[in-house]
Amino acid sequence: MTLSPERAPATAGTRRLTRTLYASAFCDEFVLLYPVYALLFSDTGLSVWQISSLFALWSLTGVLLEVPSGAWADAVSRRLLLVLGPLLTAAGFALWVLVPSYGAFALGFVLWGAGGALGSGAQEALVYDELDRAGAADRYTGVMGRARAIGIAATMAAMGLAGPVFAWGGYDAVGAASVLICLVGAAVATRFPEHREPSVGGPGWTATLRAGLADVRTDRSVRGALLLVPAVTAVWGALDEYTPLLALDTGVAEETVPWLLLVIWAGATGGSLLAGAADRLTATGFAALLTGSALAMAVGAAAGTPAALVLVGLAFGGFQLATVLADARLQRRIDDTGRATLTSVAGLGTELGTLATYGAYAVASSATGHGTAFALAAVPYLLTALALATAARATASAARARP
Repeated sequence: MTLSPERAPATAGTRRLTRTLYASAFCDEFVLLYPVYALLFSDTGLSVWQISSLFALWSLTGVLLEVPSGAWADAVSRRLLLVLGPLLTAAGFALWVLVPSYGAFALGFVLWGAGGALGSGAQEALVYDELDRAGAADRYTGVMGRARAIGIAATMAAMGLAGPVFAWGGYDAVGAASVLICLVGAAVATRFPEHREPSVGGPGWTATLRAGLADVRTDRSVRGALLLVPAVTAVWGALDEYTPLLALDTGVAEETVPWLLLVIWAGATGGSLLAGAADRLTATGFAALLTGSALAMAVGAAAGTPAALVLVGLAFGGFQLATVLADARLQRRIDDTGRATLTSVAGLGTELGTLATYGAYAVASSATGHGTAFALAAVPYLLTALALATAARATASAARARP
């Protein structure tokens, strides 16, 4: 473990950090191509199989680069990676619009996946260390919760604006707007304060990676906090792709689906905003949060009515809150030298869990329908809650048994 840097009072530096984070979160998600890129692929003549292969390539890129990019962020500059990530994504989006073809789409997804991997782990590590340096590490949960809420709001705003912009200028217009917001995001990232300076001639990223993984093997608390992140994040992170199909299955008209999605994502936004207030939640309370959210999702999805989707929105709010809290617990248990590395390891677990959820959902929904598939997806959360409650009881029993 390394010694924490000298504490500084929370001043303009902390305000600069949070404002930059919030602006960066908005730029990351305010991408007008998001709602229409599948249409671009289809209009270019790609088959369903080809489109699916592009999604698989995107996920594979993230899986392969997630951990190495985190180790690189620990070995060099985290801010540098946060600047490079949006630039790679912008290049990918530009390729899609300028030379629409399967090869360009594939290369664009590789660039987008690489850009996302560069930011994953690096951002959380930079924000936590800068807050810790300012003596404000206890604000991390609330700050990241607000950043997630801003990102969701930006996504919803992009969904609302994409239609009019597309009607005005087609794919060229939404593509240009998407490239522009990525360039703005890269410029915003240069404003992140970073006081951590890697030592000249210090260990490279491979050594940083080995050291981070050694911490996971030897420290049980780090290992538990790391595993909790994908256990909480992976399933509902995959389910959000299927919420339009769940809404349509309630019998509403297609034009009503976006309004029901707004209800669901309003719940997720609310969960993010509650993160600061829920920061002191105990393990038992965390288990109760997961249990309540899982049951709300199961009941709301299985009911098959538009009104019941309010319960799904509440469930997504609980899962979003749990995601922010799990990340905060991990940050508190790792030191600054390997922070981005281990955060990326947790991100890799999330990516793999998400891929597994895609496969399981395809099987379940084909056999039973979307409502039942969502209800079945609550089971992993109930098992995670049971494991947390059991561990909490074991810890309490051991504490009472000590003389």
